[in-house]
Amino acid sequence: MHLATTQLIGLDFGSTTSSAVVASAALVRNVLTGRSETGPLCETFRSELVETPTHDDALDLPRLQRLLDGWLDAGNVRPDELLCGGALLTGLAAQRHNAPLLIDLIGSRLRGALIAVADDPRLESWLAFMGACSRLSREHPETPILNLDIGGGTTNLALGLNGQVRQTGAVFVGARHVQVAPGSYRIVRLSRYARAIFDQLGIAAGPGEELSPSAVVAIVEFYGSILMAAVAGHDGENAAARLHQQAAFHAPESAKFVVTASGGVGELVYQAVSGGPRPATTCFGDLGVDLADWLVGRSPWRDDFQKYRPAERGRATVYGLLRHSTQVSGSTIFLPRPEILPLGQLPILGSISGATTTAELAGMISLAAHAPRGSCLHAVIAGQDLREIRELGGRLAGIFRDVGFPPQVPLVILLSHNLGKVLGQYATEWGTLPMNLVVIDEIDIRDAQFAHLGAVRHQVAPLTFYGMH
Repeated sequence: MHLATTQLIGLDFGSTTSSAVVASAALVRNVLTGRSETGPLCETFRSELVETPTHDDALDLPRLQRLLDGWLDAGNVRPDELLCGGALLTGLAAQRHNAPLLIDLIGSRLRGALIAVADDPRLESWLAFMGACSRLSREHPETPILNLDIGGGTTNLALGLNGQVRQTGAVFVGARHVQVAPGSYRIVRLSRYARAIFDQLGIAAGPGEELSPSAVVAIVEFYGSILMAAVAGHDGENAAARLHQQAAFHAPESAKFVVTASGGVGELVYQAVSGGPRPATTCFGDLGVDLADWLVGRSPWRDDFQKYRPAERGRATVYGLLRHSTQVSGSTIFLPRPEILPLGQLPILGSISGATTTAELAGMISLAAHAPRGSCLHAVIAGQDLREIRELGGRLAGIFRDVGFPPQVPLVILLSHNLGKVLGQYATEWGTLPMNLVVIDEIDIRDAQFAHLGAVRHQVAPLTFYGMH
């Protein structure tokens, strides 16, 4: 059943490049499950990949503002019609000291319709897999696939099976740590990670000096060794390699998987294995072409690259963000005060159920009472058990009274089943308790640390998880 037509947007600001994608989708009611969900996406705008604007060691905010406004205008984005979407700052861009100002800029333009996340490596890994390999993984349901999303500053690892991500990780391996003048190996800038590699390898060159051919080979080989160690679940053999660890990847023991690549370097990998022309050396002002050459010619995964090719490569993260980051609630949410939405950066404190002891329940509620911007709890209910809902709601109401829960503090409870309004009514004693309670139902809970709850549109609320474990 068609309910409405909505807009979605994905923005990605990376170490090397930035891009935007805008799509429209029907908001529909699934006749089999009864759930509200977004239908197939229709891409309405795809920006060019552009170099992320920087000035010295900071993001160039005036240029970024012009870039963002240009994308929103070209994509005919109407903030009042946006259902969901997201923006990511990744790699070295997320480490710039003024990165929070870009997040504020995005929020001001899109009025809280989405969540902007800086430096959330496991979410980036999950999104890249979903954007690049979810279809490929489902086409080979018995084959574990490890995707390496290699950009300018980081490589995000995600292991999935039959379209579901099982493990994630990240290392600071990317093309942009060594910036050079395009068409040469004359150093323009080194990240602190590159300086550590230079010290480890005894390379004395610095900005303004030319890298020797042997130094380039040694640097790329070092990056390759970090990638191989990360895939094997190791931290590296020396301090420089260990410095590059961002989020540990733990593959299941004796796991056999194939390896794919995405990101800017992944795009170069598949261009090479498809027999396309090799880009000129350092044409992008970094070591991306050299790193892709190592992956295709010397890595242990070169045969996998020939056989397994993701659908999206250079834009994997932004497509994952657009297609998979946000869910929509059921239509029976408990929301007495719609004006409190959107609510962002809500920590997910834990799960509660009928089996949770009163002491444990009181501890989580007391913790929630001291989170002035709000927090989330996940309520686990067996099926459509109204008795369990009634009992849990009654216990919550008693604890709310006992702890003197502040009426101005938001508390969001997430449910998988279509029982949001019922639980909310019991927990607030049918509205007699002065509570700022929200119950969102028909949500598939993910293993995450935070949630962002958007404003209600067309009787449903968009919910985004981030801070993936």
